[in-house]
Amino acid sequence: MKPTHQATSSARSSSAAALLGTLWQGSPSLTAVGLLMLVVAVPTIVGILVDPRMITGAPAWLKPFKFAISTAIYSLTLAWIFSLLPGWPRMRRTVAWTTAIVFVLENTIIFGQAWRGTTSHFNSATTLDRTLFIVMGSAILIQTFVSVAVAVALWRTQLADRGLGWALRFGMTLTIAGAMTGPLMTRPTEAQLAQARAGGPMPIIGAHSVGGVDGGPGVPVTGWSREHGDVRVPHFIGLHAIQALAIVAVGLRRWHRSDSVRVRAVFVAAASYATLFLLLLWQALRGQSIVAPDAAALTSLAIWAAGTVLGAGAIVLRSRISNRIAT
Repeated sequence: MKPTHQATSSARSSSAAALLGTLWQGSPSLTAVGLLMLVVAVPTIVGILVDPRMITGAPAWLKPFKFAISTAIYSLTLAWIFSLLPGWPRMRRTVAWTTAIVFVLENTIIFGQAWRGTTSHFNSATTLDRTLFIVMGSAILIQTFVSVAVAVALWRTQLADRGLGWALRFGMTLTIAGAMTGPLMTRPTEAQLAQARAGGPMPIIGAHSVGGVDGGPGVPVTGWSREHGDVRVPHFIGLHAIQALAIVAVGLRRWHRSDSVRVRAVFVAAASYATLFLLLLWQALRGQSIVAPDAAALTSLAIWAAGTVLGAGAIVLRSRISNRIAT
């Protein structure tokens, strides 16, 4: 048993080393930032456990933890994608360094504001808070715009695995769409505008909640509002489309050997994901919590689920018929 265990451990170590090598080859800067964020996430967990401070109803170090993990996932995913795009060296170098610098800057501001015991987003209470939020928001907007170049490269590159190629094209496009929901949260709310018209101060400009104020009861871990609409829901779903669809494409390799079948399945998955993103955005902008949809939202989600099942079922049925004809 011992030699077998050692062989398994050795194989896992070799696989991890090979993956790290692939990521480093795709982008050293993004790989370094991704690993750094994984390391940085550890003290935020400690902070959540030992620091009793609350910021807008959530533990002070919860936001830094979430952003560190999200940044790590995106950075490492992008490094992997770059390993598939060897013919675009200038684009990879420009996007990688821009993204790496922006992510380090963004997380530094988020960590610093959490250390100070205040919010990083929508904070206009002081000149320093306002400046930090403007810098952070502007940097993220720049990163979003340069990521369009990645989508262009993917749409113009034919990968050996056609299913994975389509998954990455659709996924990157949806990820950019998800990022562009961010500016929806920076608009002043009606209550904030009314306060300004009355001559009062505006310490907070913008909100992720729709129909209420930030900081109320939230879903565990994510903090999404349980009482009002929350634009962070579609924002999150959109941002992680690239990972979700890539996982679907890789998983399909084990299900079917036919490239054309996998491509059709990816099309169904992408259409389903895009529809879900739009439905959640519609629900959030109507001021409805993700955990309290009304009849219209429930009906829409039921239609979406039925359409997804029918689309997937059609792919499976067509595949089985083709296999019977071939045999």
